[in-house]
Amino acid sequence: MGRAAAAGGGAGGARRWLSWLGLCFWAAGAAAARGADNGEALPESIPSAPGTLPHFIEEPDDAYIIKSNPIALRCKARPAMQIFFKCNGEWVHQNEHVSEESLDESSGLKVREVFINVTRQQVEDFHGPEDYWCQCVAWSHLGTSKSRKASVRIAYLRKNFEQDPQGREVPIEGMIVLHCRPPEGVPAAEVEWLKNEEPIDSEQDENIDTRADHNLIIRQARLSDSGNYTCMAANIVAKRRSLSATVVVYVDGSWEVWSEWSVCSPECEHLRIRECTAPPPRNGGKFCEGLSQESENCTDGLCILGIENASDIALYSGLGAAVVAVAVLVIGVTLYRRSQSDYGVDVIDSSALTGGFQTFNFKTVRQGNPLLLNSSMQPDLTVSRTYSGPICLQDPLDKELMTESSLFNPLSDIKVKVQSSFMVSLGVSERAEYHGKNHSGTFPHGNSRSFSTMHPRNKTPYIQNLSSLPTRTELRTTGVFGHLGGRLVMPNTGVSLLIPHGAIPEENSWEIYMSINQGEPSLQSDGSEVLLSPEVTCGPPDMTVTTPFALTIPHCADVSSEHWNIHLKKRTQQGKWEEVMSVEDESTSCYCLLDPFACHVLLDSFGTYALTGEPITDCAVKQLKVAVFGCMSCNSLDYNLRVYCVDNTPWAFQEVVSDERHQGGQLLEEPKLLHFKGNTFSLQISVLDIPPFLWRIKPFTACQEVPFSRVWCSNQQPLHCAFSLERYTPTTTQLSCKICIRQLKGHEQILQVQTSILESERETITFFAQEDSTFPAQTGPKAFKIPYSIRQRICATFDTPNAKGKDWQMLAQKNSINRNLSYFATQSSPSAVILNLWEARHQHDGDLDSLACALEEIGRTHTKLSNITESQLDEADFNYSRQNGL
Repeated sequence: MGRAAAAGGGAGGARRWLSWLGLCFWAAGAAAARGADNGEALPESIPSAPGTLPHFIEEPDDAYIIKSNPIALRCKARPAMQIFFKCNGEWVHQNEHVSEESLDESSGLKVREVFINVTRQQVEDFHGPEDYWCQCVAWSHLGTSKSRKASVRIAYLRKNFEQDPQGREVPIEGMIVLHCRPPEGVPAAEVEWLKNEEPIDSEQDENIDTRADHNLIIRQARLSDSGNYTCMAANIVAKRRSLSATVVVYVDGSWEVWSEWSVCSPECEHLRIRECTAPPPRNGGKFCEGLSQESENCTDGLCILGIENASDIALYSGLGAAVVAVAVLVIGVTLYRRSQSDYGVDVIDSSALTGGFQTFNFKTVRQGNPLLLNSSMQPDLTVSRTYSGPICLQDPLDKELMTESSLFNPLSDIKVKVQSSFMVSLGVSERAEYHGKNHSGTFPHGNSRSFSTMHPRNKTPYIQNLSSLPTRTELRTTGVFGHLGGRLVMPNTGVSLLIPHGAIPEENSWEIYMSINQGEPSLQSDGSEVLLSPEVTCGPPDMTVTTPFALTIPHCADVSSEHWNIHLKKRTQQGKWEEVMSVEDESTSCYCLLDPFACHVLLDSFGTYALTGEPITDCAVKQLKVAVFGCMSCNSLDYNLRVYCVDNTPWAFQEVVSDERHQGGQLLEEPKLLHFKGNTFSLQISVLDIPPFLWRIKPFTACQEVPFSRVWCSNQQPLHCAFSLERYTPTTTQLSCKICIRQLKGHEQILQVQTSILESERETITFFAQEDSTFPAQTGPKAFKIPYSIRQRICATFDTPNAKGKDWQMLAQKNSINRNLSYFATQSSPSAVILNLWEARHQHDGDLDSLACALEEIGRTHTKLSNITESQLDEADFNYSRQNGL
């Protein structure tokens, strides 16, 4: 027994020794792996101490990387001499561990806690059969213990729903099933349902079930269940909204029981009636079928009428025929008016908007009501003149504008009559007749770019010389605006401000200003964030508006939500910058619409704003404008080339033009666009194909390289490289060469220089600039593309939801506004705000065609949803209108 115990004790000692020996070998290997040569030696002897295997108090949890933020994995064990992480089967370097040690007061054992950071790049670079994973390994006197494996995945949420809910019309007490399949995401998105923008709580209503595979089930439909339903999907990354589905619960009418027979009349008949009130039809339900009254002979055929009653029969027959005729006439007029305007006002014909680009007849005035549109009307063939070209529909309510506008100056004293079935349906055609008069002093003479909103459909870009651009002292503009609103533009910067009609209270006027920061940007980028736009200030800051205004800010990002996370920021009164929203977020305080070259922001407070971007991947691209300028140096044989790379915003290039004008520089080639990737590779600029024996470039200056960070984080400040060329003889006056601007492992652009160094022989190079009004402030109706009266009719049509889906959400969808619709739902007139956004987006082209096409498509969608009879009537009237040129 003693020998056995001794043997057992010896075996236990051997196991402890082997454990310590393994630990020492591991420690030596770890020291070698991290290159530790600090001279520290391993302990000569291993102390023998009783203990247990490590027990994990906290193990690493599964984690998700959001955007570009690293995550921390943490574990804690007791007792533990060392804890190290192993990821994907490989040890994590000791320098990447952060360790803390403490003592467990209850047991007296050492407690060690360790954590590491895992970055997005590490996860993206791992390509294995399973997810990226990490686990902890802890050592004690007796051996090692391993924690659970924690997986690390990159979180995301796609934009588009795999299935949007569809609107339905169901009878009362019928079952409603709305299907929703949220966008793909990691982790999987959770779904919430909204009814009329309010969350649905299925626990409070046993009739509603939202647990079945994200679908919404209403077991027995009630009238109160009618409304607009939206599916909301969210995970830790973002929130997404589906298209709204309109649900209409209707009630079919039923007949009451027949009444008792009436007293027998002198005509030997009695009647009985029943009414469609049990229940009456509601929400578009069917009217009762069958007769509402019936009569029969009440004397079994034995009634004989006297001669004196013959005249009464004739009288009653005539009255009955008259009643029937009146009823038929009323029904016919009603159906005809319904074909012209559903729900009193409808938009199914876009010719009022496209009428600005059609052929119009100029004729003498003839008497008659232009609202009477029927088959008996004959077209007026007495045409005195025909004019084809761009005609802008000014607001007929502004009489002063109608008499002073120079829109029809070339056609003085000619009456213009614009007819359209859409205008007739809106009830404004009788006011669409304008007299063009030529009033002196209305606008400056000799200026073709007046305040009028006349824009050709196929306009050519505006060509501008360097000398016409304003100097730095002019990057501020002001204007006085009142209740009618207007537009404030900073020429050649891409920055503008739209004040909607009604944003300023009546009988009030405000001096509104707008400026651009020309010095060093006050917005200091954090981490990988870069400035994508100028810092724009609008004020006064204490002004409050009743309707959101639209601020347009240019940017230099190549827009892609997969590669950029773009934010709108505002400077506080203390000078600090705070984030207002990400352009992909859902918000009810403001709205951002990102176009390829500008961002249109709907705001309700003035201040200083700017756009910043955080690249998500290396494929994020900034758009740079590259240009080359040249000038003679003091030495008559030398010629200097300056190559600029600036962020592609009109304002940034204007800074370059202003500086070069003061230095006497000349633009040698039309500027070009270069896509600069966020892949950390530098930019090279070189001069090629210099004519030999005529010119030479100074040594070591033919190629220059600009570090990535200087280009990527230029913060709207110009960046340039200078090249010095020398002529062999003074007789050389022509210079031809190529400027190559390229990013390593990226894109490149070639600028072809072909010029004369003598001013008398040099050809002036023009470049294409933003077409802005030469008048910074435009007030009243002339600042808007859509006439006010037509705008009011459009709002009246689409602000009220209906069962056929023709509401402001469809108006937004047809104008490519598909996200953050909850912002518009909080506005008193969602359609008006959508049209304000349209005005901001189309300030340069005035593309009424796009809006007209959207309205026309909505009209076609509405026609499909109508019943057969209504469709036939609408089609017949539409064909009639087209044939008569309306």
